[in-house]
Amino acid sequence: MQHYQRIRDLREDADLSQQKLSEKLKMHKTTYVNYESGKRNIPFELAVTLAEFYQVSLDYLAGRTNIKEKFVSDRVKKQHLQENISKKEKFQTDLFTYDELQLLEHYRTLTERNKGRVEQLMDMLLENQNN
Repeated sequence: MQHYQRIRDLREDADLSQQKLSEKLKMHKTTYVNYESGKRNIPFELAVTLAEFYQVSLDYLAGRTNIKEKFVSDRVKKQHLQENISKKEKFQTDLFTYDELQLLEHYRTLTERNKGRVEQLMDMLLENQNN
C-alpha cells in the first residue's frame, strides 16, 4: 500500500507530527494514525483534502505516479521559475516548450467553435508544409 507511505512521507517532509496534522484536519489522532498505517481506507474526500494541503496530485498520493505536481503546467511553471528564464526565451522541459504551453493555455480558453477553426487551420498548415 504505497499511498499510506506517501502520506507519511508528505507529513514528515512538512515537519508535521501526526498530532499536528490531525488537528489541522479536524479529526482525532487515532483516526489519522489508522489511515497512515493502512488500517483504514482513506475516504476520497480526505484524499482530496490531503492532495490540496500538500499541493500534489491524487495520482501521486495514490502512488500511481512519481510526479507530485497536479498539472503539467504546474511542473513547467515551476521549472520556469527555478531557471529564472524570461518569458521571451524558450525553454525545454521533458514535456513542452514554453511556447507550446502558451499555445495550449490559449487554446483552452477558446469556444468549441473556435477550437474547431484552429484544428482546421492546423490541418491546412500541415498539408501545405508537406507539399
